[in-house]
Amino acid sequence: MRRTVLERFPAGGPRGSRPAEEFAAARRGEGVAAEVVMNLEQDAFLVVVLPQRSSDRGR
Repeated sequence: MRRTVLERFPAGGPRGSRPAEEFAAARRGEGVAAEVVMNLEQDAFLVVVLPQRSSDRGR
């Protein structure tokens, strides 16, 4: 499964700051199915979008 990365945010942000979550929420408000995942190798939060599936797929 491929994901499209919309934005990267360093994991070491100020305490209480959640820029990746805020960015993802803004994209969801625009109708984009964005979610936040952690990239441990890069020590970063990624805002990603899964490819859209058509509703008739697999029928």
